[in-house]
Amino acid sequence: MGDLAKRVERRSKRSIFQAYLERARKSGAGAVALTDGDGKDFRFADITRAAFALGSALARRTAKGEHVGIMLPTGAGAVISLLALLSRGRAPAMLNFTAGSKNLLAACRAAQVTRIVTAKKFIDIANLETLVGELSGAVEIILLEDVRETLTPRDKALAIAGPFLPGLLAATPDPEETGVILFTSGTEGAPKGVALSHRNIMANVEQVSAHVKLEPSERFFNPLPVFHCYGLTAGTLWPILNGYPVVLHPSPLQTKIIPKRIFETGSTLLLATDTFLSQYMRASDDGGMSSLRIAVCGAERVRDETRQAAEKRFGFEVIEGYGVTEGSPVLAVNQPGDVRAGTVGRMLPGIEARLEPVDGLEGAGRLHVRGLNIMKGYLSPDQPGVITPLRGGWHDTGDIVAIDDEGYVSIRGRLKRFAKIGGEMVSLAVVENCASAIWPDNMHAAAILPDKRKGEQIVLVTDKRDANRGLLLAWAQSHGVPEIAVPKKIIEVEAVPVLGAGKIDFVSVNRLAGEGLAAMTAKATPLGDDDSAAAEAQDPHRDSPSNAGPKKNGAAGSGPAGGEAPMKDAAE
Repeated sequence: MGDLAKRVERRSKRSIFQAYLERARKSGAGAVALTDGDGKDFRFADITRAAFALGSALARRTAKGEHVGIMLPTGAGAVISLLALLSRGRAPAMLNFTAGSKNLLAACRAAQVTRIVTAKKFIDIANLETLVGELSGAVEIILLEDVRETLTPRDKALAIAGPFLPGLLAATPDPEETGVILFTSGTEGAPKGVALSHRNIMANVEQVSAHVKLEPSERFFNPLPVFHCYGLTAGTLWPILNGYPVVLHPSPLQTKIIPKRIFETGSTLLLATDTFLSQYMRASDDGGMSSLRIAVCGAERVRDETRQAAEKRFGFEVIEGYGVTEGSPVLAVNQPGDVRAGTVGRMLPGIEARLEPVDGLEGAGRLHVRGLNIMKGYLSPDQPGVITPLRGGWHDTGDIVAIDDEGYVSIRGRLKRFAKIGGEMVSLAVVENCASAIWPDNMHAAAILPDKRKGEQIVLVTDKRDANRGLLLAWAQSHGVPEIAVPKKIIEVEAVPVLGAGKIDFVSVNRLAGEGLAAMTAKATPLGDDDSAAAEAQDPHRDSPSNAGPKKNGAAGSGPAGGEAPMKDAAE
């Protein structure tokens, strides 16, 4: 075991709240820990006092060890609520308020959540009254405003004494106990509960800190949701537990506001996805994001066009990382000054990786990982509260990757996102990369649909108007991409659906592809089946239903697809 791995192992033997208190002492009570969406600074002293007071009040309504839901946007309220529950030995379950009541109720069943902490102001701004009404029939809704009104003298005394006597007044859970419950993003199906121990989270924070070297003057900007592992660990806990001030923003979809806040706050490190970063740069004036030194992107592939625009227009470097919720989440990431295009860098210290062969694929395999940051296990609505552990500690990511001789990792795509056409395996990521190379200012997603002749076919869903298949074919031929990877059908939509965390919603993409293809077929039926197929192959765009798919203000899937967010007024 290397020195970095040993350091990670040693420093991960702490609870999350213990690590926070240690950082607060080291940085000093007056140091700014975070800046909220309204521009208000929160010092460590402010957060610590609030966590002890709120924790005391919530302890009267909950039981030790209970899983308590948090349904709040990225901001001081979410951070304080999380720390408050941890301070009293409760496990926060971070709930995706964009997932809809059905998925949220399933998540609550899986994690045995019977109480959810939220805020009336947030419910009003985000127009979540209907959602909360549907949830309240099954769980108790705890409003922070109500809790604040009922703080007792004892709660206020704890707020004063807690920072001075944390060993006596704060819970001291075993680091192996469940610290946080997150849920998979649901890009390909129903979300699953992921039980992460305190040590899982702390190990990942320490792994990233050891792997990515930053400047002491770094200032983070995090617009990503805290219900997503990336926004919680990398975007919130990593900076706070290392003493870097972080600017929190309530929604990543406010593309016009975010570049202005980055400039105004002098932020140097942005957490984003390729999709969101591209939108921020398009919405920004030249030089408007020039305070940035680094943008760390995850959740999806970073395009060459994004890197070039960042460097040319604003002078910052884009580094790409890779992770899974089950890994707390970061598994690999490029390092500042050592970006290998086409890779996500090397594995973090202390993570073991093995590749299992996949039929039809050469030079890559199905990635399995093991390490201190890998989850305790899954939670399922079928067995509420029961954590299904991993066999031998190995997690099957379901991702197809290649690892070169120097240890750099290249993501080829999820196994579920490979089509088998005429016996050959074709990555949907390659299809999307081709489209992005030709139309870099648009969003594209590929889907797999049944095909009578070849078993499966690839359909491209895009928001590009008048997308011409001929351009795709010509680009593929000139860049050595096999013609089999060029989709024969292109479905144009108003907006490609995106989940709340910024990932493409592939469940909705598949539905849109199916609906669009059915519309094409229905229009072509007078020609007869064989003639219809031939005509579509010659001119696949001729019948593309331009009105297929979600509108900008009514996107399908569990998150808004474009434009300003449902929380538009939160920061204005």
